[in-house]
Amino acid sequence: MEIRQAERKKAKIRLGLQGPSGSGKTFSALLMAYGMTNDWNKIVLIDTENGSADLYAHLGNFRVLNLGIPFLPERYIEAIQTCEKLPDVEVIVIDSISHEWEGSGGILDIHGNMTGNSFTNWGKVTPRHNAFVQKILQSRCHIIATIRSKQDYVLSEKNGKYVPEKVGLKGVTREGVDYELTLVMELDLKHNATATKDRTGLFMGKPEFVITPNTGKRILDWCNQGTEVKSVTIADIQAEIGAAQDVEALRDILRKYPQHRTEIESLCIARKNALVSKQDIPQTVNQEEG
Repeated sequence: MEIRQAERKKAKIRLGLQGPSGSGKTFSALLMAYGMTNDWNKIVLIDTENGSADLYAHLGNFRVLNLGIPFLPERYIEAIQTCEKLPDVEVIVIDSISHEWEGSGGILDIHGNMTGNSFTNWGKVTPRHNAFVQKILQSRCHIIATIRSKQDYVLSEKNGKYVPEKVGLKGVTREGVDYELTLVMELDLKHNATATKDRTGLFMGKPEFVITPNTGKRILDWCNQGTEVKSVTIADIQAEIGAAQDVEALRDILRKYPQHRTEIESLCIARKNALVSKQDIPQTVNQEEG
């Protein structure tokens, strides 16, 4: 284990844009993405809304990946990976992540069709959802994810009369997803945005506003503050594993590189076995949480 000085590093934004149907989530997400890239060709939109992304083709030459039924978390992960393979892509817009939770083939659908104990079944499907969230957090690209809000109506007074007004409520995704994101914005039906969670400090507590490309530019400027994050290769990690002198150091390596766990876990186990045979210390690595 190592204690080090806190250091501000450059970051990739993980942004949630939440609102009811008609609040302008897709349009606003694309404007922010353009503000972050100044180049439509560096943007890919993962469209789960039956081709609705093409309605915004007049904005610029962004690219689209259509993702249809079933909305399995693994298919979302595959879609993100496909976008990441394009070397010039800098921002991925996922429109929307709500289907992964509540759509056909989504987590609730998977759980509802399972037989046996409901509580036990959650232990089987939750890791699949968590893997999807981790893919968002570990992507090399900036991620803007739209989230549908469940809708309700409230009575608002206008000109002395009460009229029903549609409002957004809780986002359609698993509770707690917003805790993982850097920034969460709520959109109303007038397309006004307010921050409900903001680690950037740029928008929290500020008056509502309409999202423009300048919003994305401000976010990018925040992301680029700090020192450059060193690119780590598998060879670098292999060298760390080879230099590890005890099992605890191997556990730390697994925790340090969760995005490479599938590639390095077997290497850590092999190094552990070598240490155990040498020192006769029967400890385990692969059962530890990363």
